[in-house]
Amino acid sequence: MTGSFGEMGNLLKQAQEMQRQLDKLRAELAQTTVDGSSGGGAVRVTVTCDRHVQKISIADEVIASGDKSLVEDMVLGALRDAMQKAEQLSQETVTKVTGGMVPPGMF
Repeated sequence: MTGSFGEMGNLLKQAQEMQRQLDKLRAELAQTTVDGSSGGGAVRVTVTCDRHVQKISIADEVIASGDKSLVEDMVLGALRDAMQKAEQLSQETVTKVTGGMVPPGMF
C-alpha cells in the first residue's frame, strides 16, 4: 500500500513542477511579441503572445486613400495575422514543455 501512496506523491510532485513551468512560460509569453501585417506591410499590428495589442501602424498612403472600409479591412487582416502567429508560437512553446499535451484552458 505504501508503494501506491509513494507513486501518487511522485505524480503530484511532477504535476506541481509542470505547473511551475507553465506559470513561468505564461509570463514569458506575455512578454513575447509577434507582428502581423496586411496590404504588403502597409498595415502592421504587434501583439503579445497572451493576445494584447501593443501597436498598430498604418502607412500614410493607406490613410491618404480616404477609403475607410479599406483601412478597416486591412487593420482587421493584420490583427488576424498577428493573433494567428501568437497562437501558433504559444502552442509550439507549450508543446515543448508539456511533451505534446496542451493543458485544458491554457489557450
